[in-house]
Amino acid sequence: MTATFPTRTPQGVRKDLPADLSASITVFLIAMPLSLGIALATGAPLQAGLVAAAVGGIVAGRLGGAPLQVSGPAAGLTVVTAELIQRYGWRTTCAITVLAGVCQLGLAALRTARSALMVSPAIVHGMLAGIGVTIALAQLHIVLGGTPQSSAVANVLGLPAQLADLHPVALGISVLTLVVLLGWPRLPGRVGRGLRKVPAPLAAVATATAFAALAGLSLPRVDLPSWRSHALPEMPEGPVLGLIAAVLTITLVGSVESLLSAVATDKLIASERGTDNRPPRADLDRELRGQGAANIVSGALGGLPITGVAVRSVANVKSGAASRKSSMMHGLWVLLAAFLLVPLLDLIPLATLAALVMAVGVQMVSITHLRSVTRHREALVYGTTIVAVVLGGVLEGVAVGIAVAVALALHRLARTRITLERLDSGVHRVRARGQLTFLAVPRLSRVLNQIPHGAHAVVELDGSFMDHAAYETIQDWQQSHLAHGGALEVTGRSGQAARITGADPAAAGEAGSPDGADETEAAGGAHGSGRGHDGRHAEGGHQSERSRRDRQRGTHQCCRPWTPWQNHCDHRATATRTATAATMAAAAATDSEDGGAQDPSPAPRRRGAGQLANGISAFQRDTAPHVRDELARLAREGQRPSQLFITCADSRLVTSMITASGPGDLFTVRNVGNLVPLPGAESTDDSVAAAIEYAVDVLKVDSITVCGHSGCGAMQALLSSAPGVAVTPLRRWLRHGLPSLERMASRHHAWARIAGRLPADAVEQLCLTNVVQQLEHLRAHESVARRLADGTLELHGMYFHVGEAQAYLLSEGEDFFDCRVFDTVGQHA
Repeated sequence: MTATFPTRTPQGVRKDLPADLSASITVFLIAMPLSLGIALATGAPLQAGLVAAAVGGIVAGRLGGAPLQVSGPAAGLTVVTAELIQRYGWRTTCAITVLAGVCQLGLAALRTARSALMVSPAIVHGMLAGIGVTIALAQLHIVLGGTPQSSAVANVLGLPAQLADLHPVALGISVLTLVVLLGWPRLPGRVGRGLRKVPAPLAAVATATAFAALAGLSLPRVDLPSWRSHALPEMPEGPVLGLIAAVLTITLVGSVESLLSAVATDKLIASERGTDNRPPRADLDRELRGQGAANIVSGALGGLPITGVAVRSVANVKSGAASRKSSMMHGLWVLLAAFLLVPLLDLIPLATLAALVMAVGVQMVSITHLRSVTRHREALVYGTTIVAVVLGGVLEGVAVGIAVAVALALHRLARTRITLERLDSGVHRVRARGQLTFLAVPRLSRVLNQIPHGAHAVVELDGSFMDHAAYETIQDWQQSHLAHGGALEVTGRSGQAARITGADPAAAGEAGSPDGADETEAAGGAHGSGRGHDGRHAEGGHQSERSRRDRQRGTHQCCRPWTPWQNHCDHRATATRTATAATMAAAAATDSEDGGAQDPSPAPRRRGAGQLANGISAFQRDTAPHVRDELARLAREGQRPSQLFITCADSRLVTSMITASGPGDLFTVRNVGNLVPLPGAESTDDSVAAAIEYAVDVLKVDSITVCGHSGCGAMQALLSSAPGVAVTPLRRWLRHGLPSLERMASRHHAWARIAGRLPADAVEQLCLTNVVQQLEHLRAHESVARRLADGTLELHGMYFHVGEAQAYLLSEGEDFFDCRVFDTVGQHA
């Protein structure tokens, strides 16, 4: 489905102008000091940073495909540009920038922008972190009053000598800059809220500059030479292969950073604004084309390479920018300042700009990214890329990162763990974790042959792929084991019963899992076991009955993983149900004619009652035999749940499924919106408080979890509620969710988000915030507060994304940006 947006009328453009003007000034105040600092870090003329900022705003802002993205000189290209200037000189570097812009235009013409996002996030984040480490090490020398060396290794080796030769004045100004930069966003009170409207980078530079000027300190300052002597590009000189590598490096790093920034800006806009106040989504090919044009112009005018800048784009969105005019006006303000504010800019100490850029470099090593790659077991790729970028350079580091990522993927594909253990019950259990290919056949065969003849064996296949060689190995062993009187159960992923038949594995894959990866066929929850030849005949004898049941339950793909719930799926054709009813009626008529039972036929069941009866019947037939012993034990001993689980009444949340829990594990409370009313606020319903008291004081649970979910109807109702609407029981209950709505709108509380991305929209933002708020309500209950003080109770927040089938757990504390983060829970947590 293609999204459409209303055509902007002249009245709409005039209405947006004040918002764009205000946002452009905010972005300009951030861009000025950062552009000068990045130019200083690269060793380029300081005017080059201002040229790139002006061209990025005007050219990329006008031609780019991300309306609210702001482009300019960025820290991601600092190391690359510095190396090029040292090797080829500034004027040749300008020519390389022009050629990189031409390459970006070519990539845009080939519509390859999306393919740039195929690079592993671990490599991208590792590259940016390595660049950040290199920047921080270089600027640390200027902060200490010295001069940076030519490489990161030289900067590290030169630190002892630099520390022995400190310049107190430069160090003091740098410390003052960092203190203001980090403390400015945390200024308290009403006055603090007013001061925070001034961007922190501008406040830090202005404070340090004013202090240095008033105190009469003697230290190096910005020195903008006359524009008449501004250097322009010259024809590239140097080894052809080296120049080609330089162009490709600028193209690769600049393109990836710009496109990632455009995608992140889109996500931020979606979370901040409604659909009626949202610009079109980014056209990545057009954005790449705009970046190419901007680099051509910037290089031709003697400016730094340009990319999309996340920091300025975030500031642009949060300042209320409505169109691309805000970015273009910011470029105009930079251009005017470059000509009119030269005397004021010359007062800025170089140590202040170095401290500012060093802080940016440190922030590029993101703790959130580190958590994400660690959770996805890509820390090796991330760490290797960082080290390679720091030691060898950006292009070399990315190449090493890609090589390690490919090697790691091949290792995971080829690695299979096959274990054998003998349980106390005498059962021999074989576990095969990973992909079963011909490489694993020798180990698989060796382990299977260790099982004695006549023994009861369970084979667990926990993988997504089985090739023909592995399939035949298991099939041949199965036939031999059963022939010698053994019993066998083969289970698939997640403990799901499976059956290895004599069919061709390709056919088995076609008839089995949707992707043909599992070479096993679901057995509807019944264990496919047999003993000797009799067992095989018995299995075959029951095959037609099982097939008949499967046909009755329905064979739609979405039902395959959950055979006990197939009766509740509505994919069966109406004609089939009608034909079944007609057949039953005919059979009843035949029985009557043959003198059978003369009881009157029961009245036709309603659809809901029929589903309920079918579900109960399936439980009694398929599930009850397997859980009867456990339920009998629970009936004798009583319930001992370890956790109170408070979640929404939404039918899509199956608590036992998403927590892999069973009878007796969870004491569950469900209500609309997973709300926990504050003590004393339950004027009409004490059920939640009673459940909390019973779980905490009587059942002595160890933890309480509040679980929200995506697309929550209660949160949508809260967002769309309007004053003056009639008070219904539902709206009266939703009053307990108003504190969550207030928390989301407040600037005094930590923001809630999902690790690795921003909330998709306002509904998801409220769903996440509601979990955090309800945990605060829990702490207000006397029994909970007492157990928390004793250290015998834990509180957990959880969010389940229904569409992604992905669970997230609320992490402890706040991240670098004062956000409460919901971390992904992977398969191997």
